[in-house]
Amino acid sequence: MSKQNFGLVGNAKEQLVKRFLARRNSQPEVAGVIPRSTPNLAQIPEKFCRFDKFPGYEKVAIPQAAARKLGIENPYFKMHDGVADATTIIGGKPYINFSSYNYLGLSGDPRVNQAAKDAIDRYGTSASASRLVAGERPIQRELEEAIAGLYDVDDCIVFVSGHATNVTTIATLFGPKDLIVHDSLIHNSVFEGIRLSGATRRAFNHNDPESLERVLTELRGNFERTLIVVEGLYSMDGDIPDLPRFIDIKQRYKAFLMVDEAHSIGVLGQTGRGIREHYGLPGNAVDIWMGTLSKAFASCGGYIAGERALIEHLKYAAPGFVYSVGIAPAMAAASLEAIRIMLAEPERLVGLRERATYFLEQARKHGIDTGLSQGYAVIPAIIGSSLKATKLSQQLFEQGINVQPIIHPAVEERAARLRFFISCSHDVLQISKIIALLV
Repeated sequence: MSKQNFGLVGNAKEQLVKRFLARRNSQPEVAGVIPRSTPNLAQIPEKFCRFDKFPGYEKVAIPQAAARKLGIENPYFKMHDGVADATTIIGGKPYINFSSYNYLGLSGDPRVNQAAKDAIDRYGTSASASRLVAGERPIQRELEEAIAGLYDVDDCIVFVSGHATNVTTIATLFGPKDLIVHDSLIHNSVFEGIRLSGATRRAFNHNDPESLERVLTELRGNFERTLIVVEGLYSMDGDIPDLPRFIDIKQRYKAFLMVDEAHSIGVLGQTGRGIREHYGLPGNAVDIWMGTLSKAFASCGGYIAGERALIEHLKYAAPGFVYSVGIAPAMAAASLEAIRIMLAEPERLVGLRERATYFLEQARKHGIDTGLSQGYAVIPAIIGSSLKATKLSQQLFEQGINVQPIIHPAVEERAARLRFFISCSHDVLQISKIIALLV
């Protein structure tokens, strides 16, 4: 596949540095006209200067108050003590845990912990500044090179937040003259990136290439650049896209394709290299590989991997990288060690697949609605009511099971559910116990 042009011409690095320095040295733009007369402050309602009167806060507070009247405890923000793996400690009590993304059981692994401690001893606890202006640490580049190797692409850039990775990447690369088409169940971070970019947004039906093609047939010719965004493993429903078909469409319609692998890297593929390995695809078949470090890779942050022009562009122009502190050395070291262990111990992936397959088979056997899940680490139990899902979560907690409800507006009311994250650390007895309690 030919190299894609992400807007770089001539000496790209020199131009981007000049642009960055000019932006940094420029004065803030005036956002409005200063009124000539003093406003009558007495006319400003009190609700416009109190946080507890914000409409968004009231949307949170009112349902919580109603739940308390019904004797339902808040299922969120429980305080864990220790490592959250297949089991966890909450309030001094042990629980079987299905609410953490520790898919390969590497968060808390002594080797990962030691790598982070060694990095702290050598580099301290923080990078302390943006990598562009203050320089880098070898461990940061080693991690990026390792991730690029997983995808067999030119390079990689690591950000301190997975959510911010999508936001800043999309907003940097695309603008008002562009079109962004995404799966209807795409993650919030993609929505936020599109909104910030100013690009025109359209959704296509979930995992439906024909729906995507209808959108592109109608709209592609009206825009300069077009981006298609899908996920490698959908975190609410546990299914995966037919990636080869999406690649074919993006090639025929001269579009860019971005795959969010937050939940598929370290889960799909014989060695954990994600959906690319699952389908046996070359790295350059997808233009923008995105992923996070907080799931299988036992750390925190996000990354973009792809061709050199893409990564160089983001390093000098993405606000979420240029104006943000670099990833902490300890976090980079933890993820790098997690990748090395994943590649050296494929039995972790085998165990994860066995546990997830067993959970899905048993759930379906007992009539539990698992929706679209294909048994890749994420399995919902669809309840169909936010109230019922929240009550069931509380009842299970009382039985020693920690699993969170996903309720409206995160999903449609009829799709309210309990969402189970499976780890290679779970055992058959733990899975059998939850199945029995759900029936």
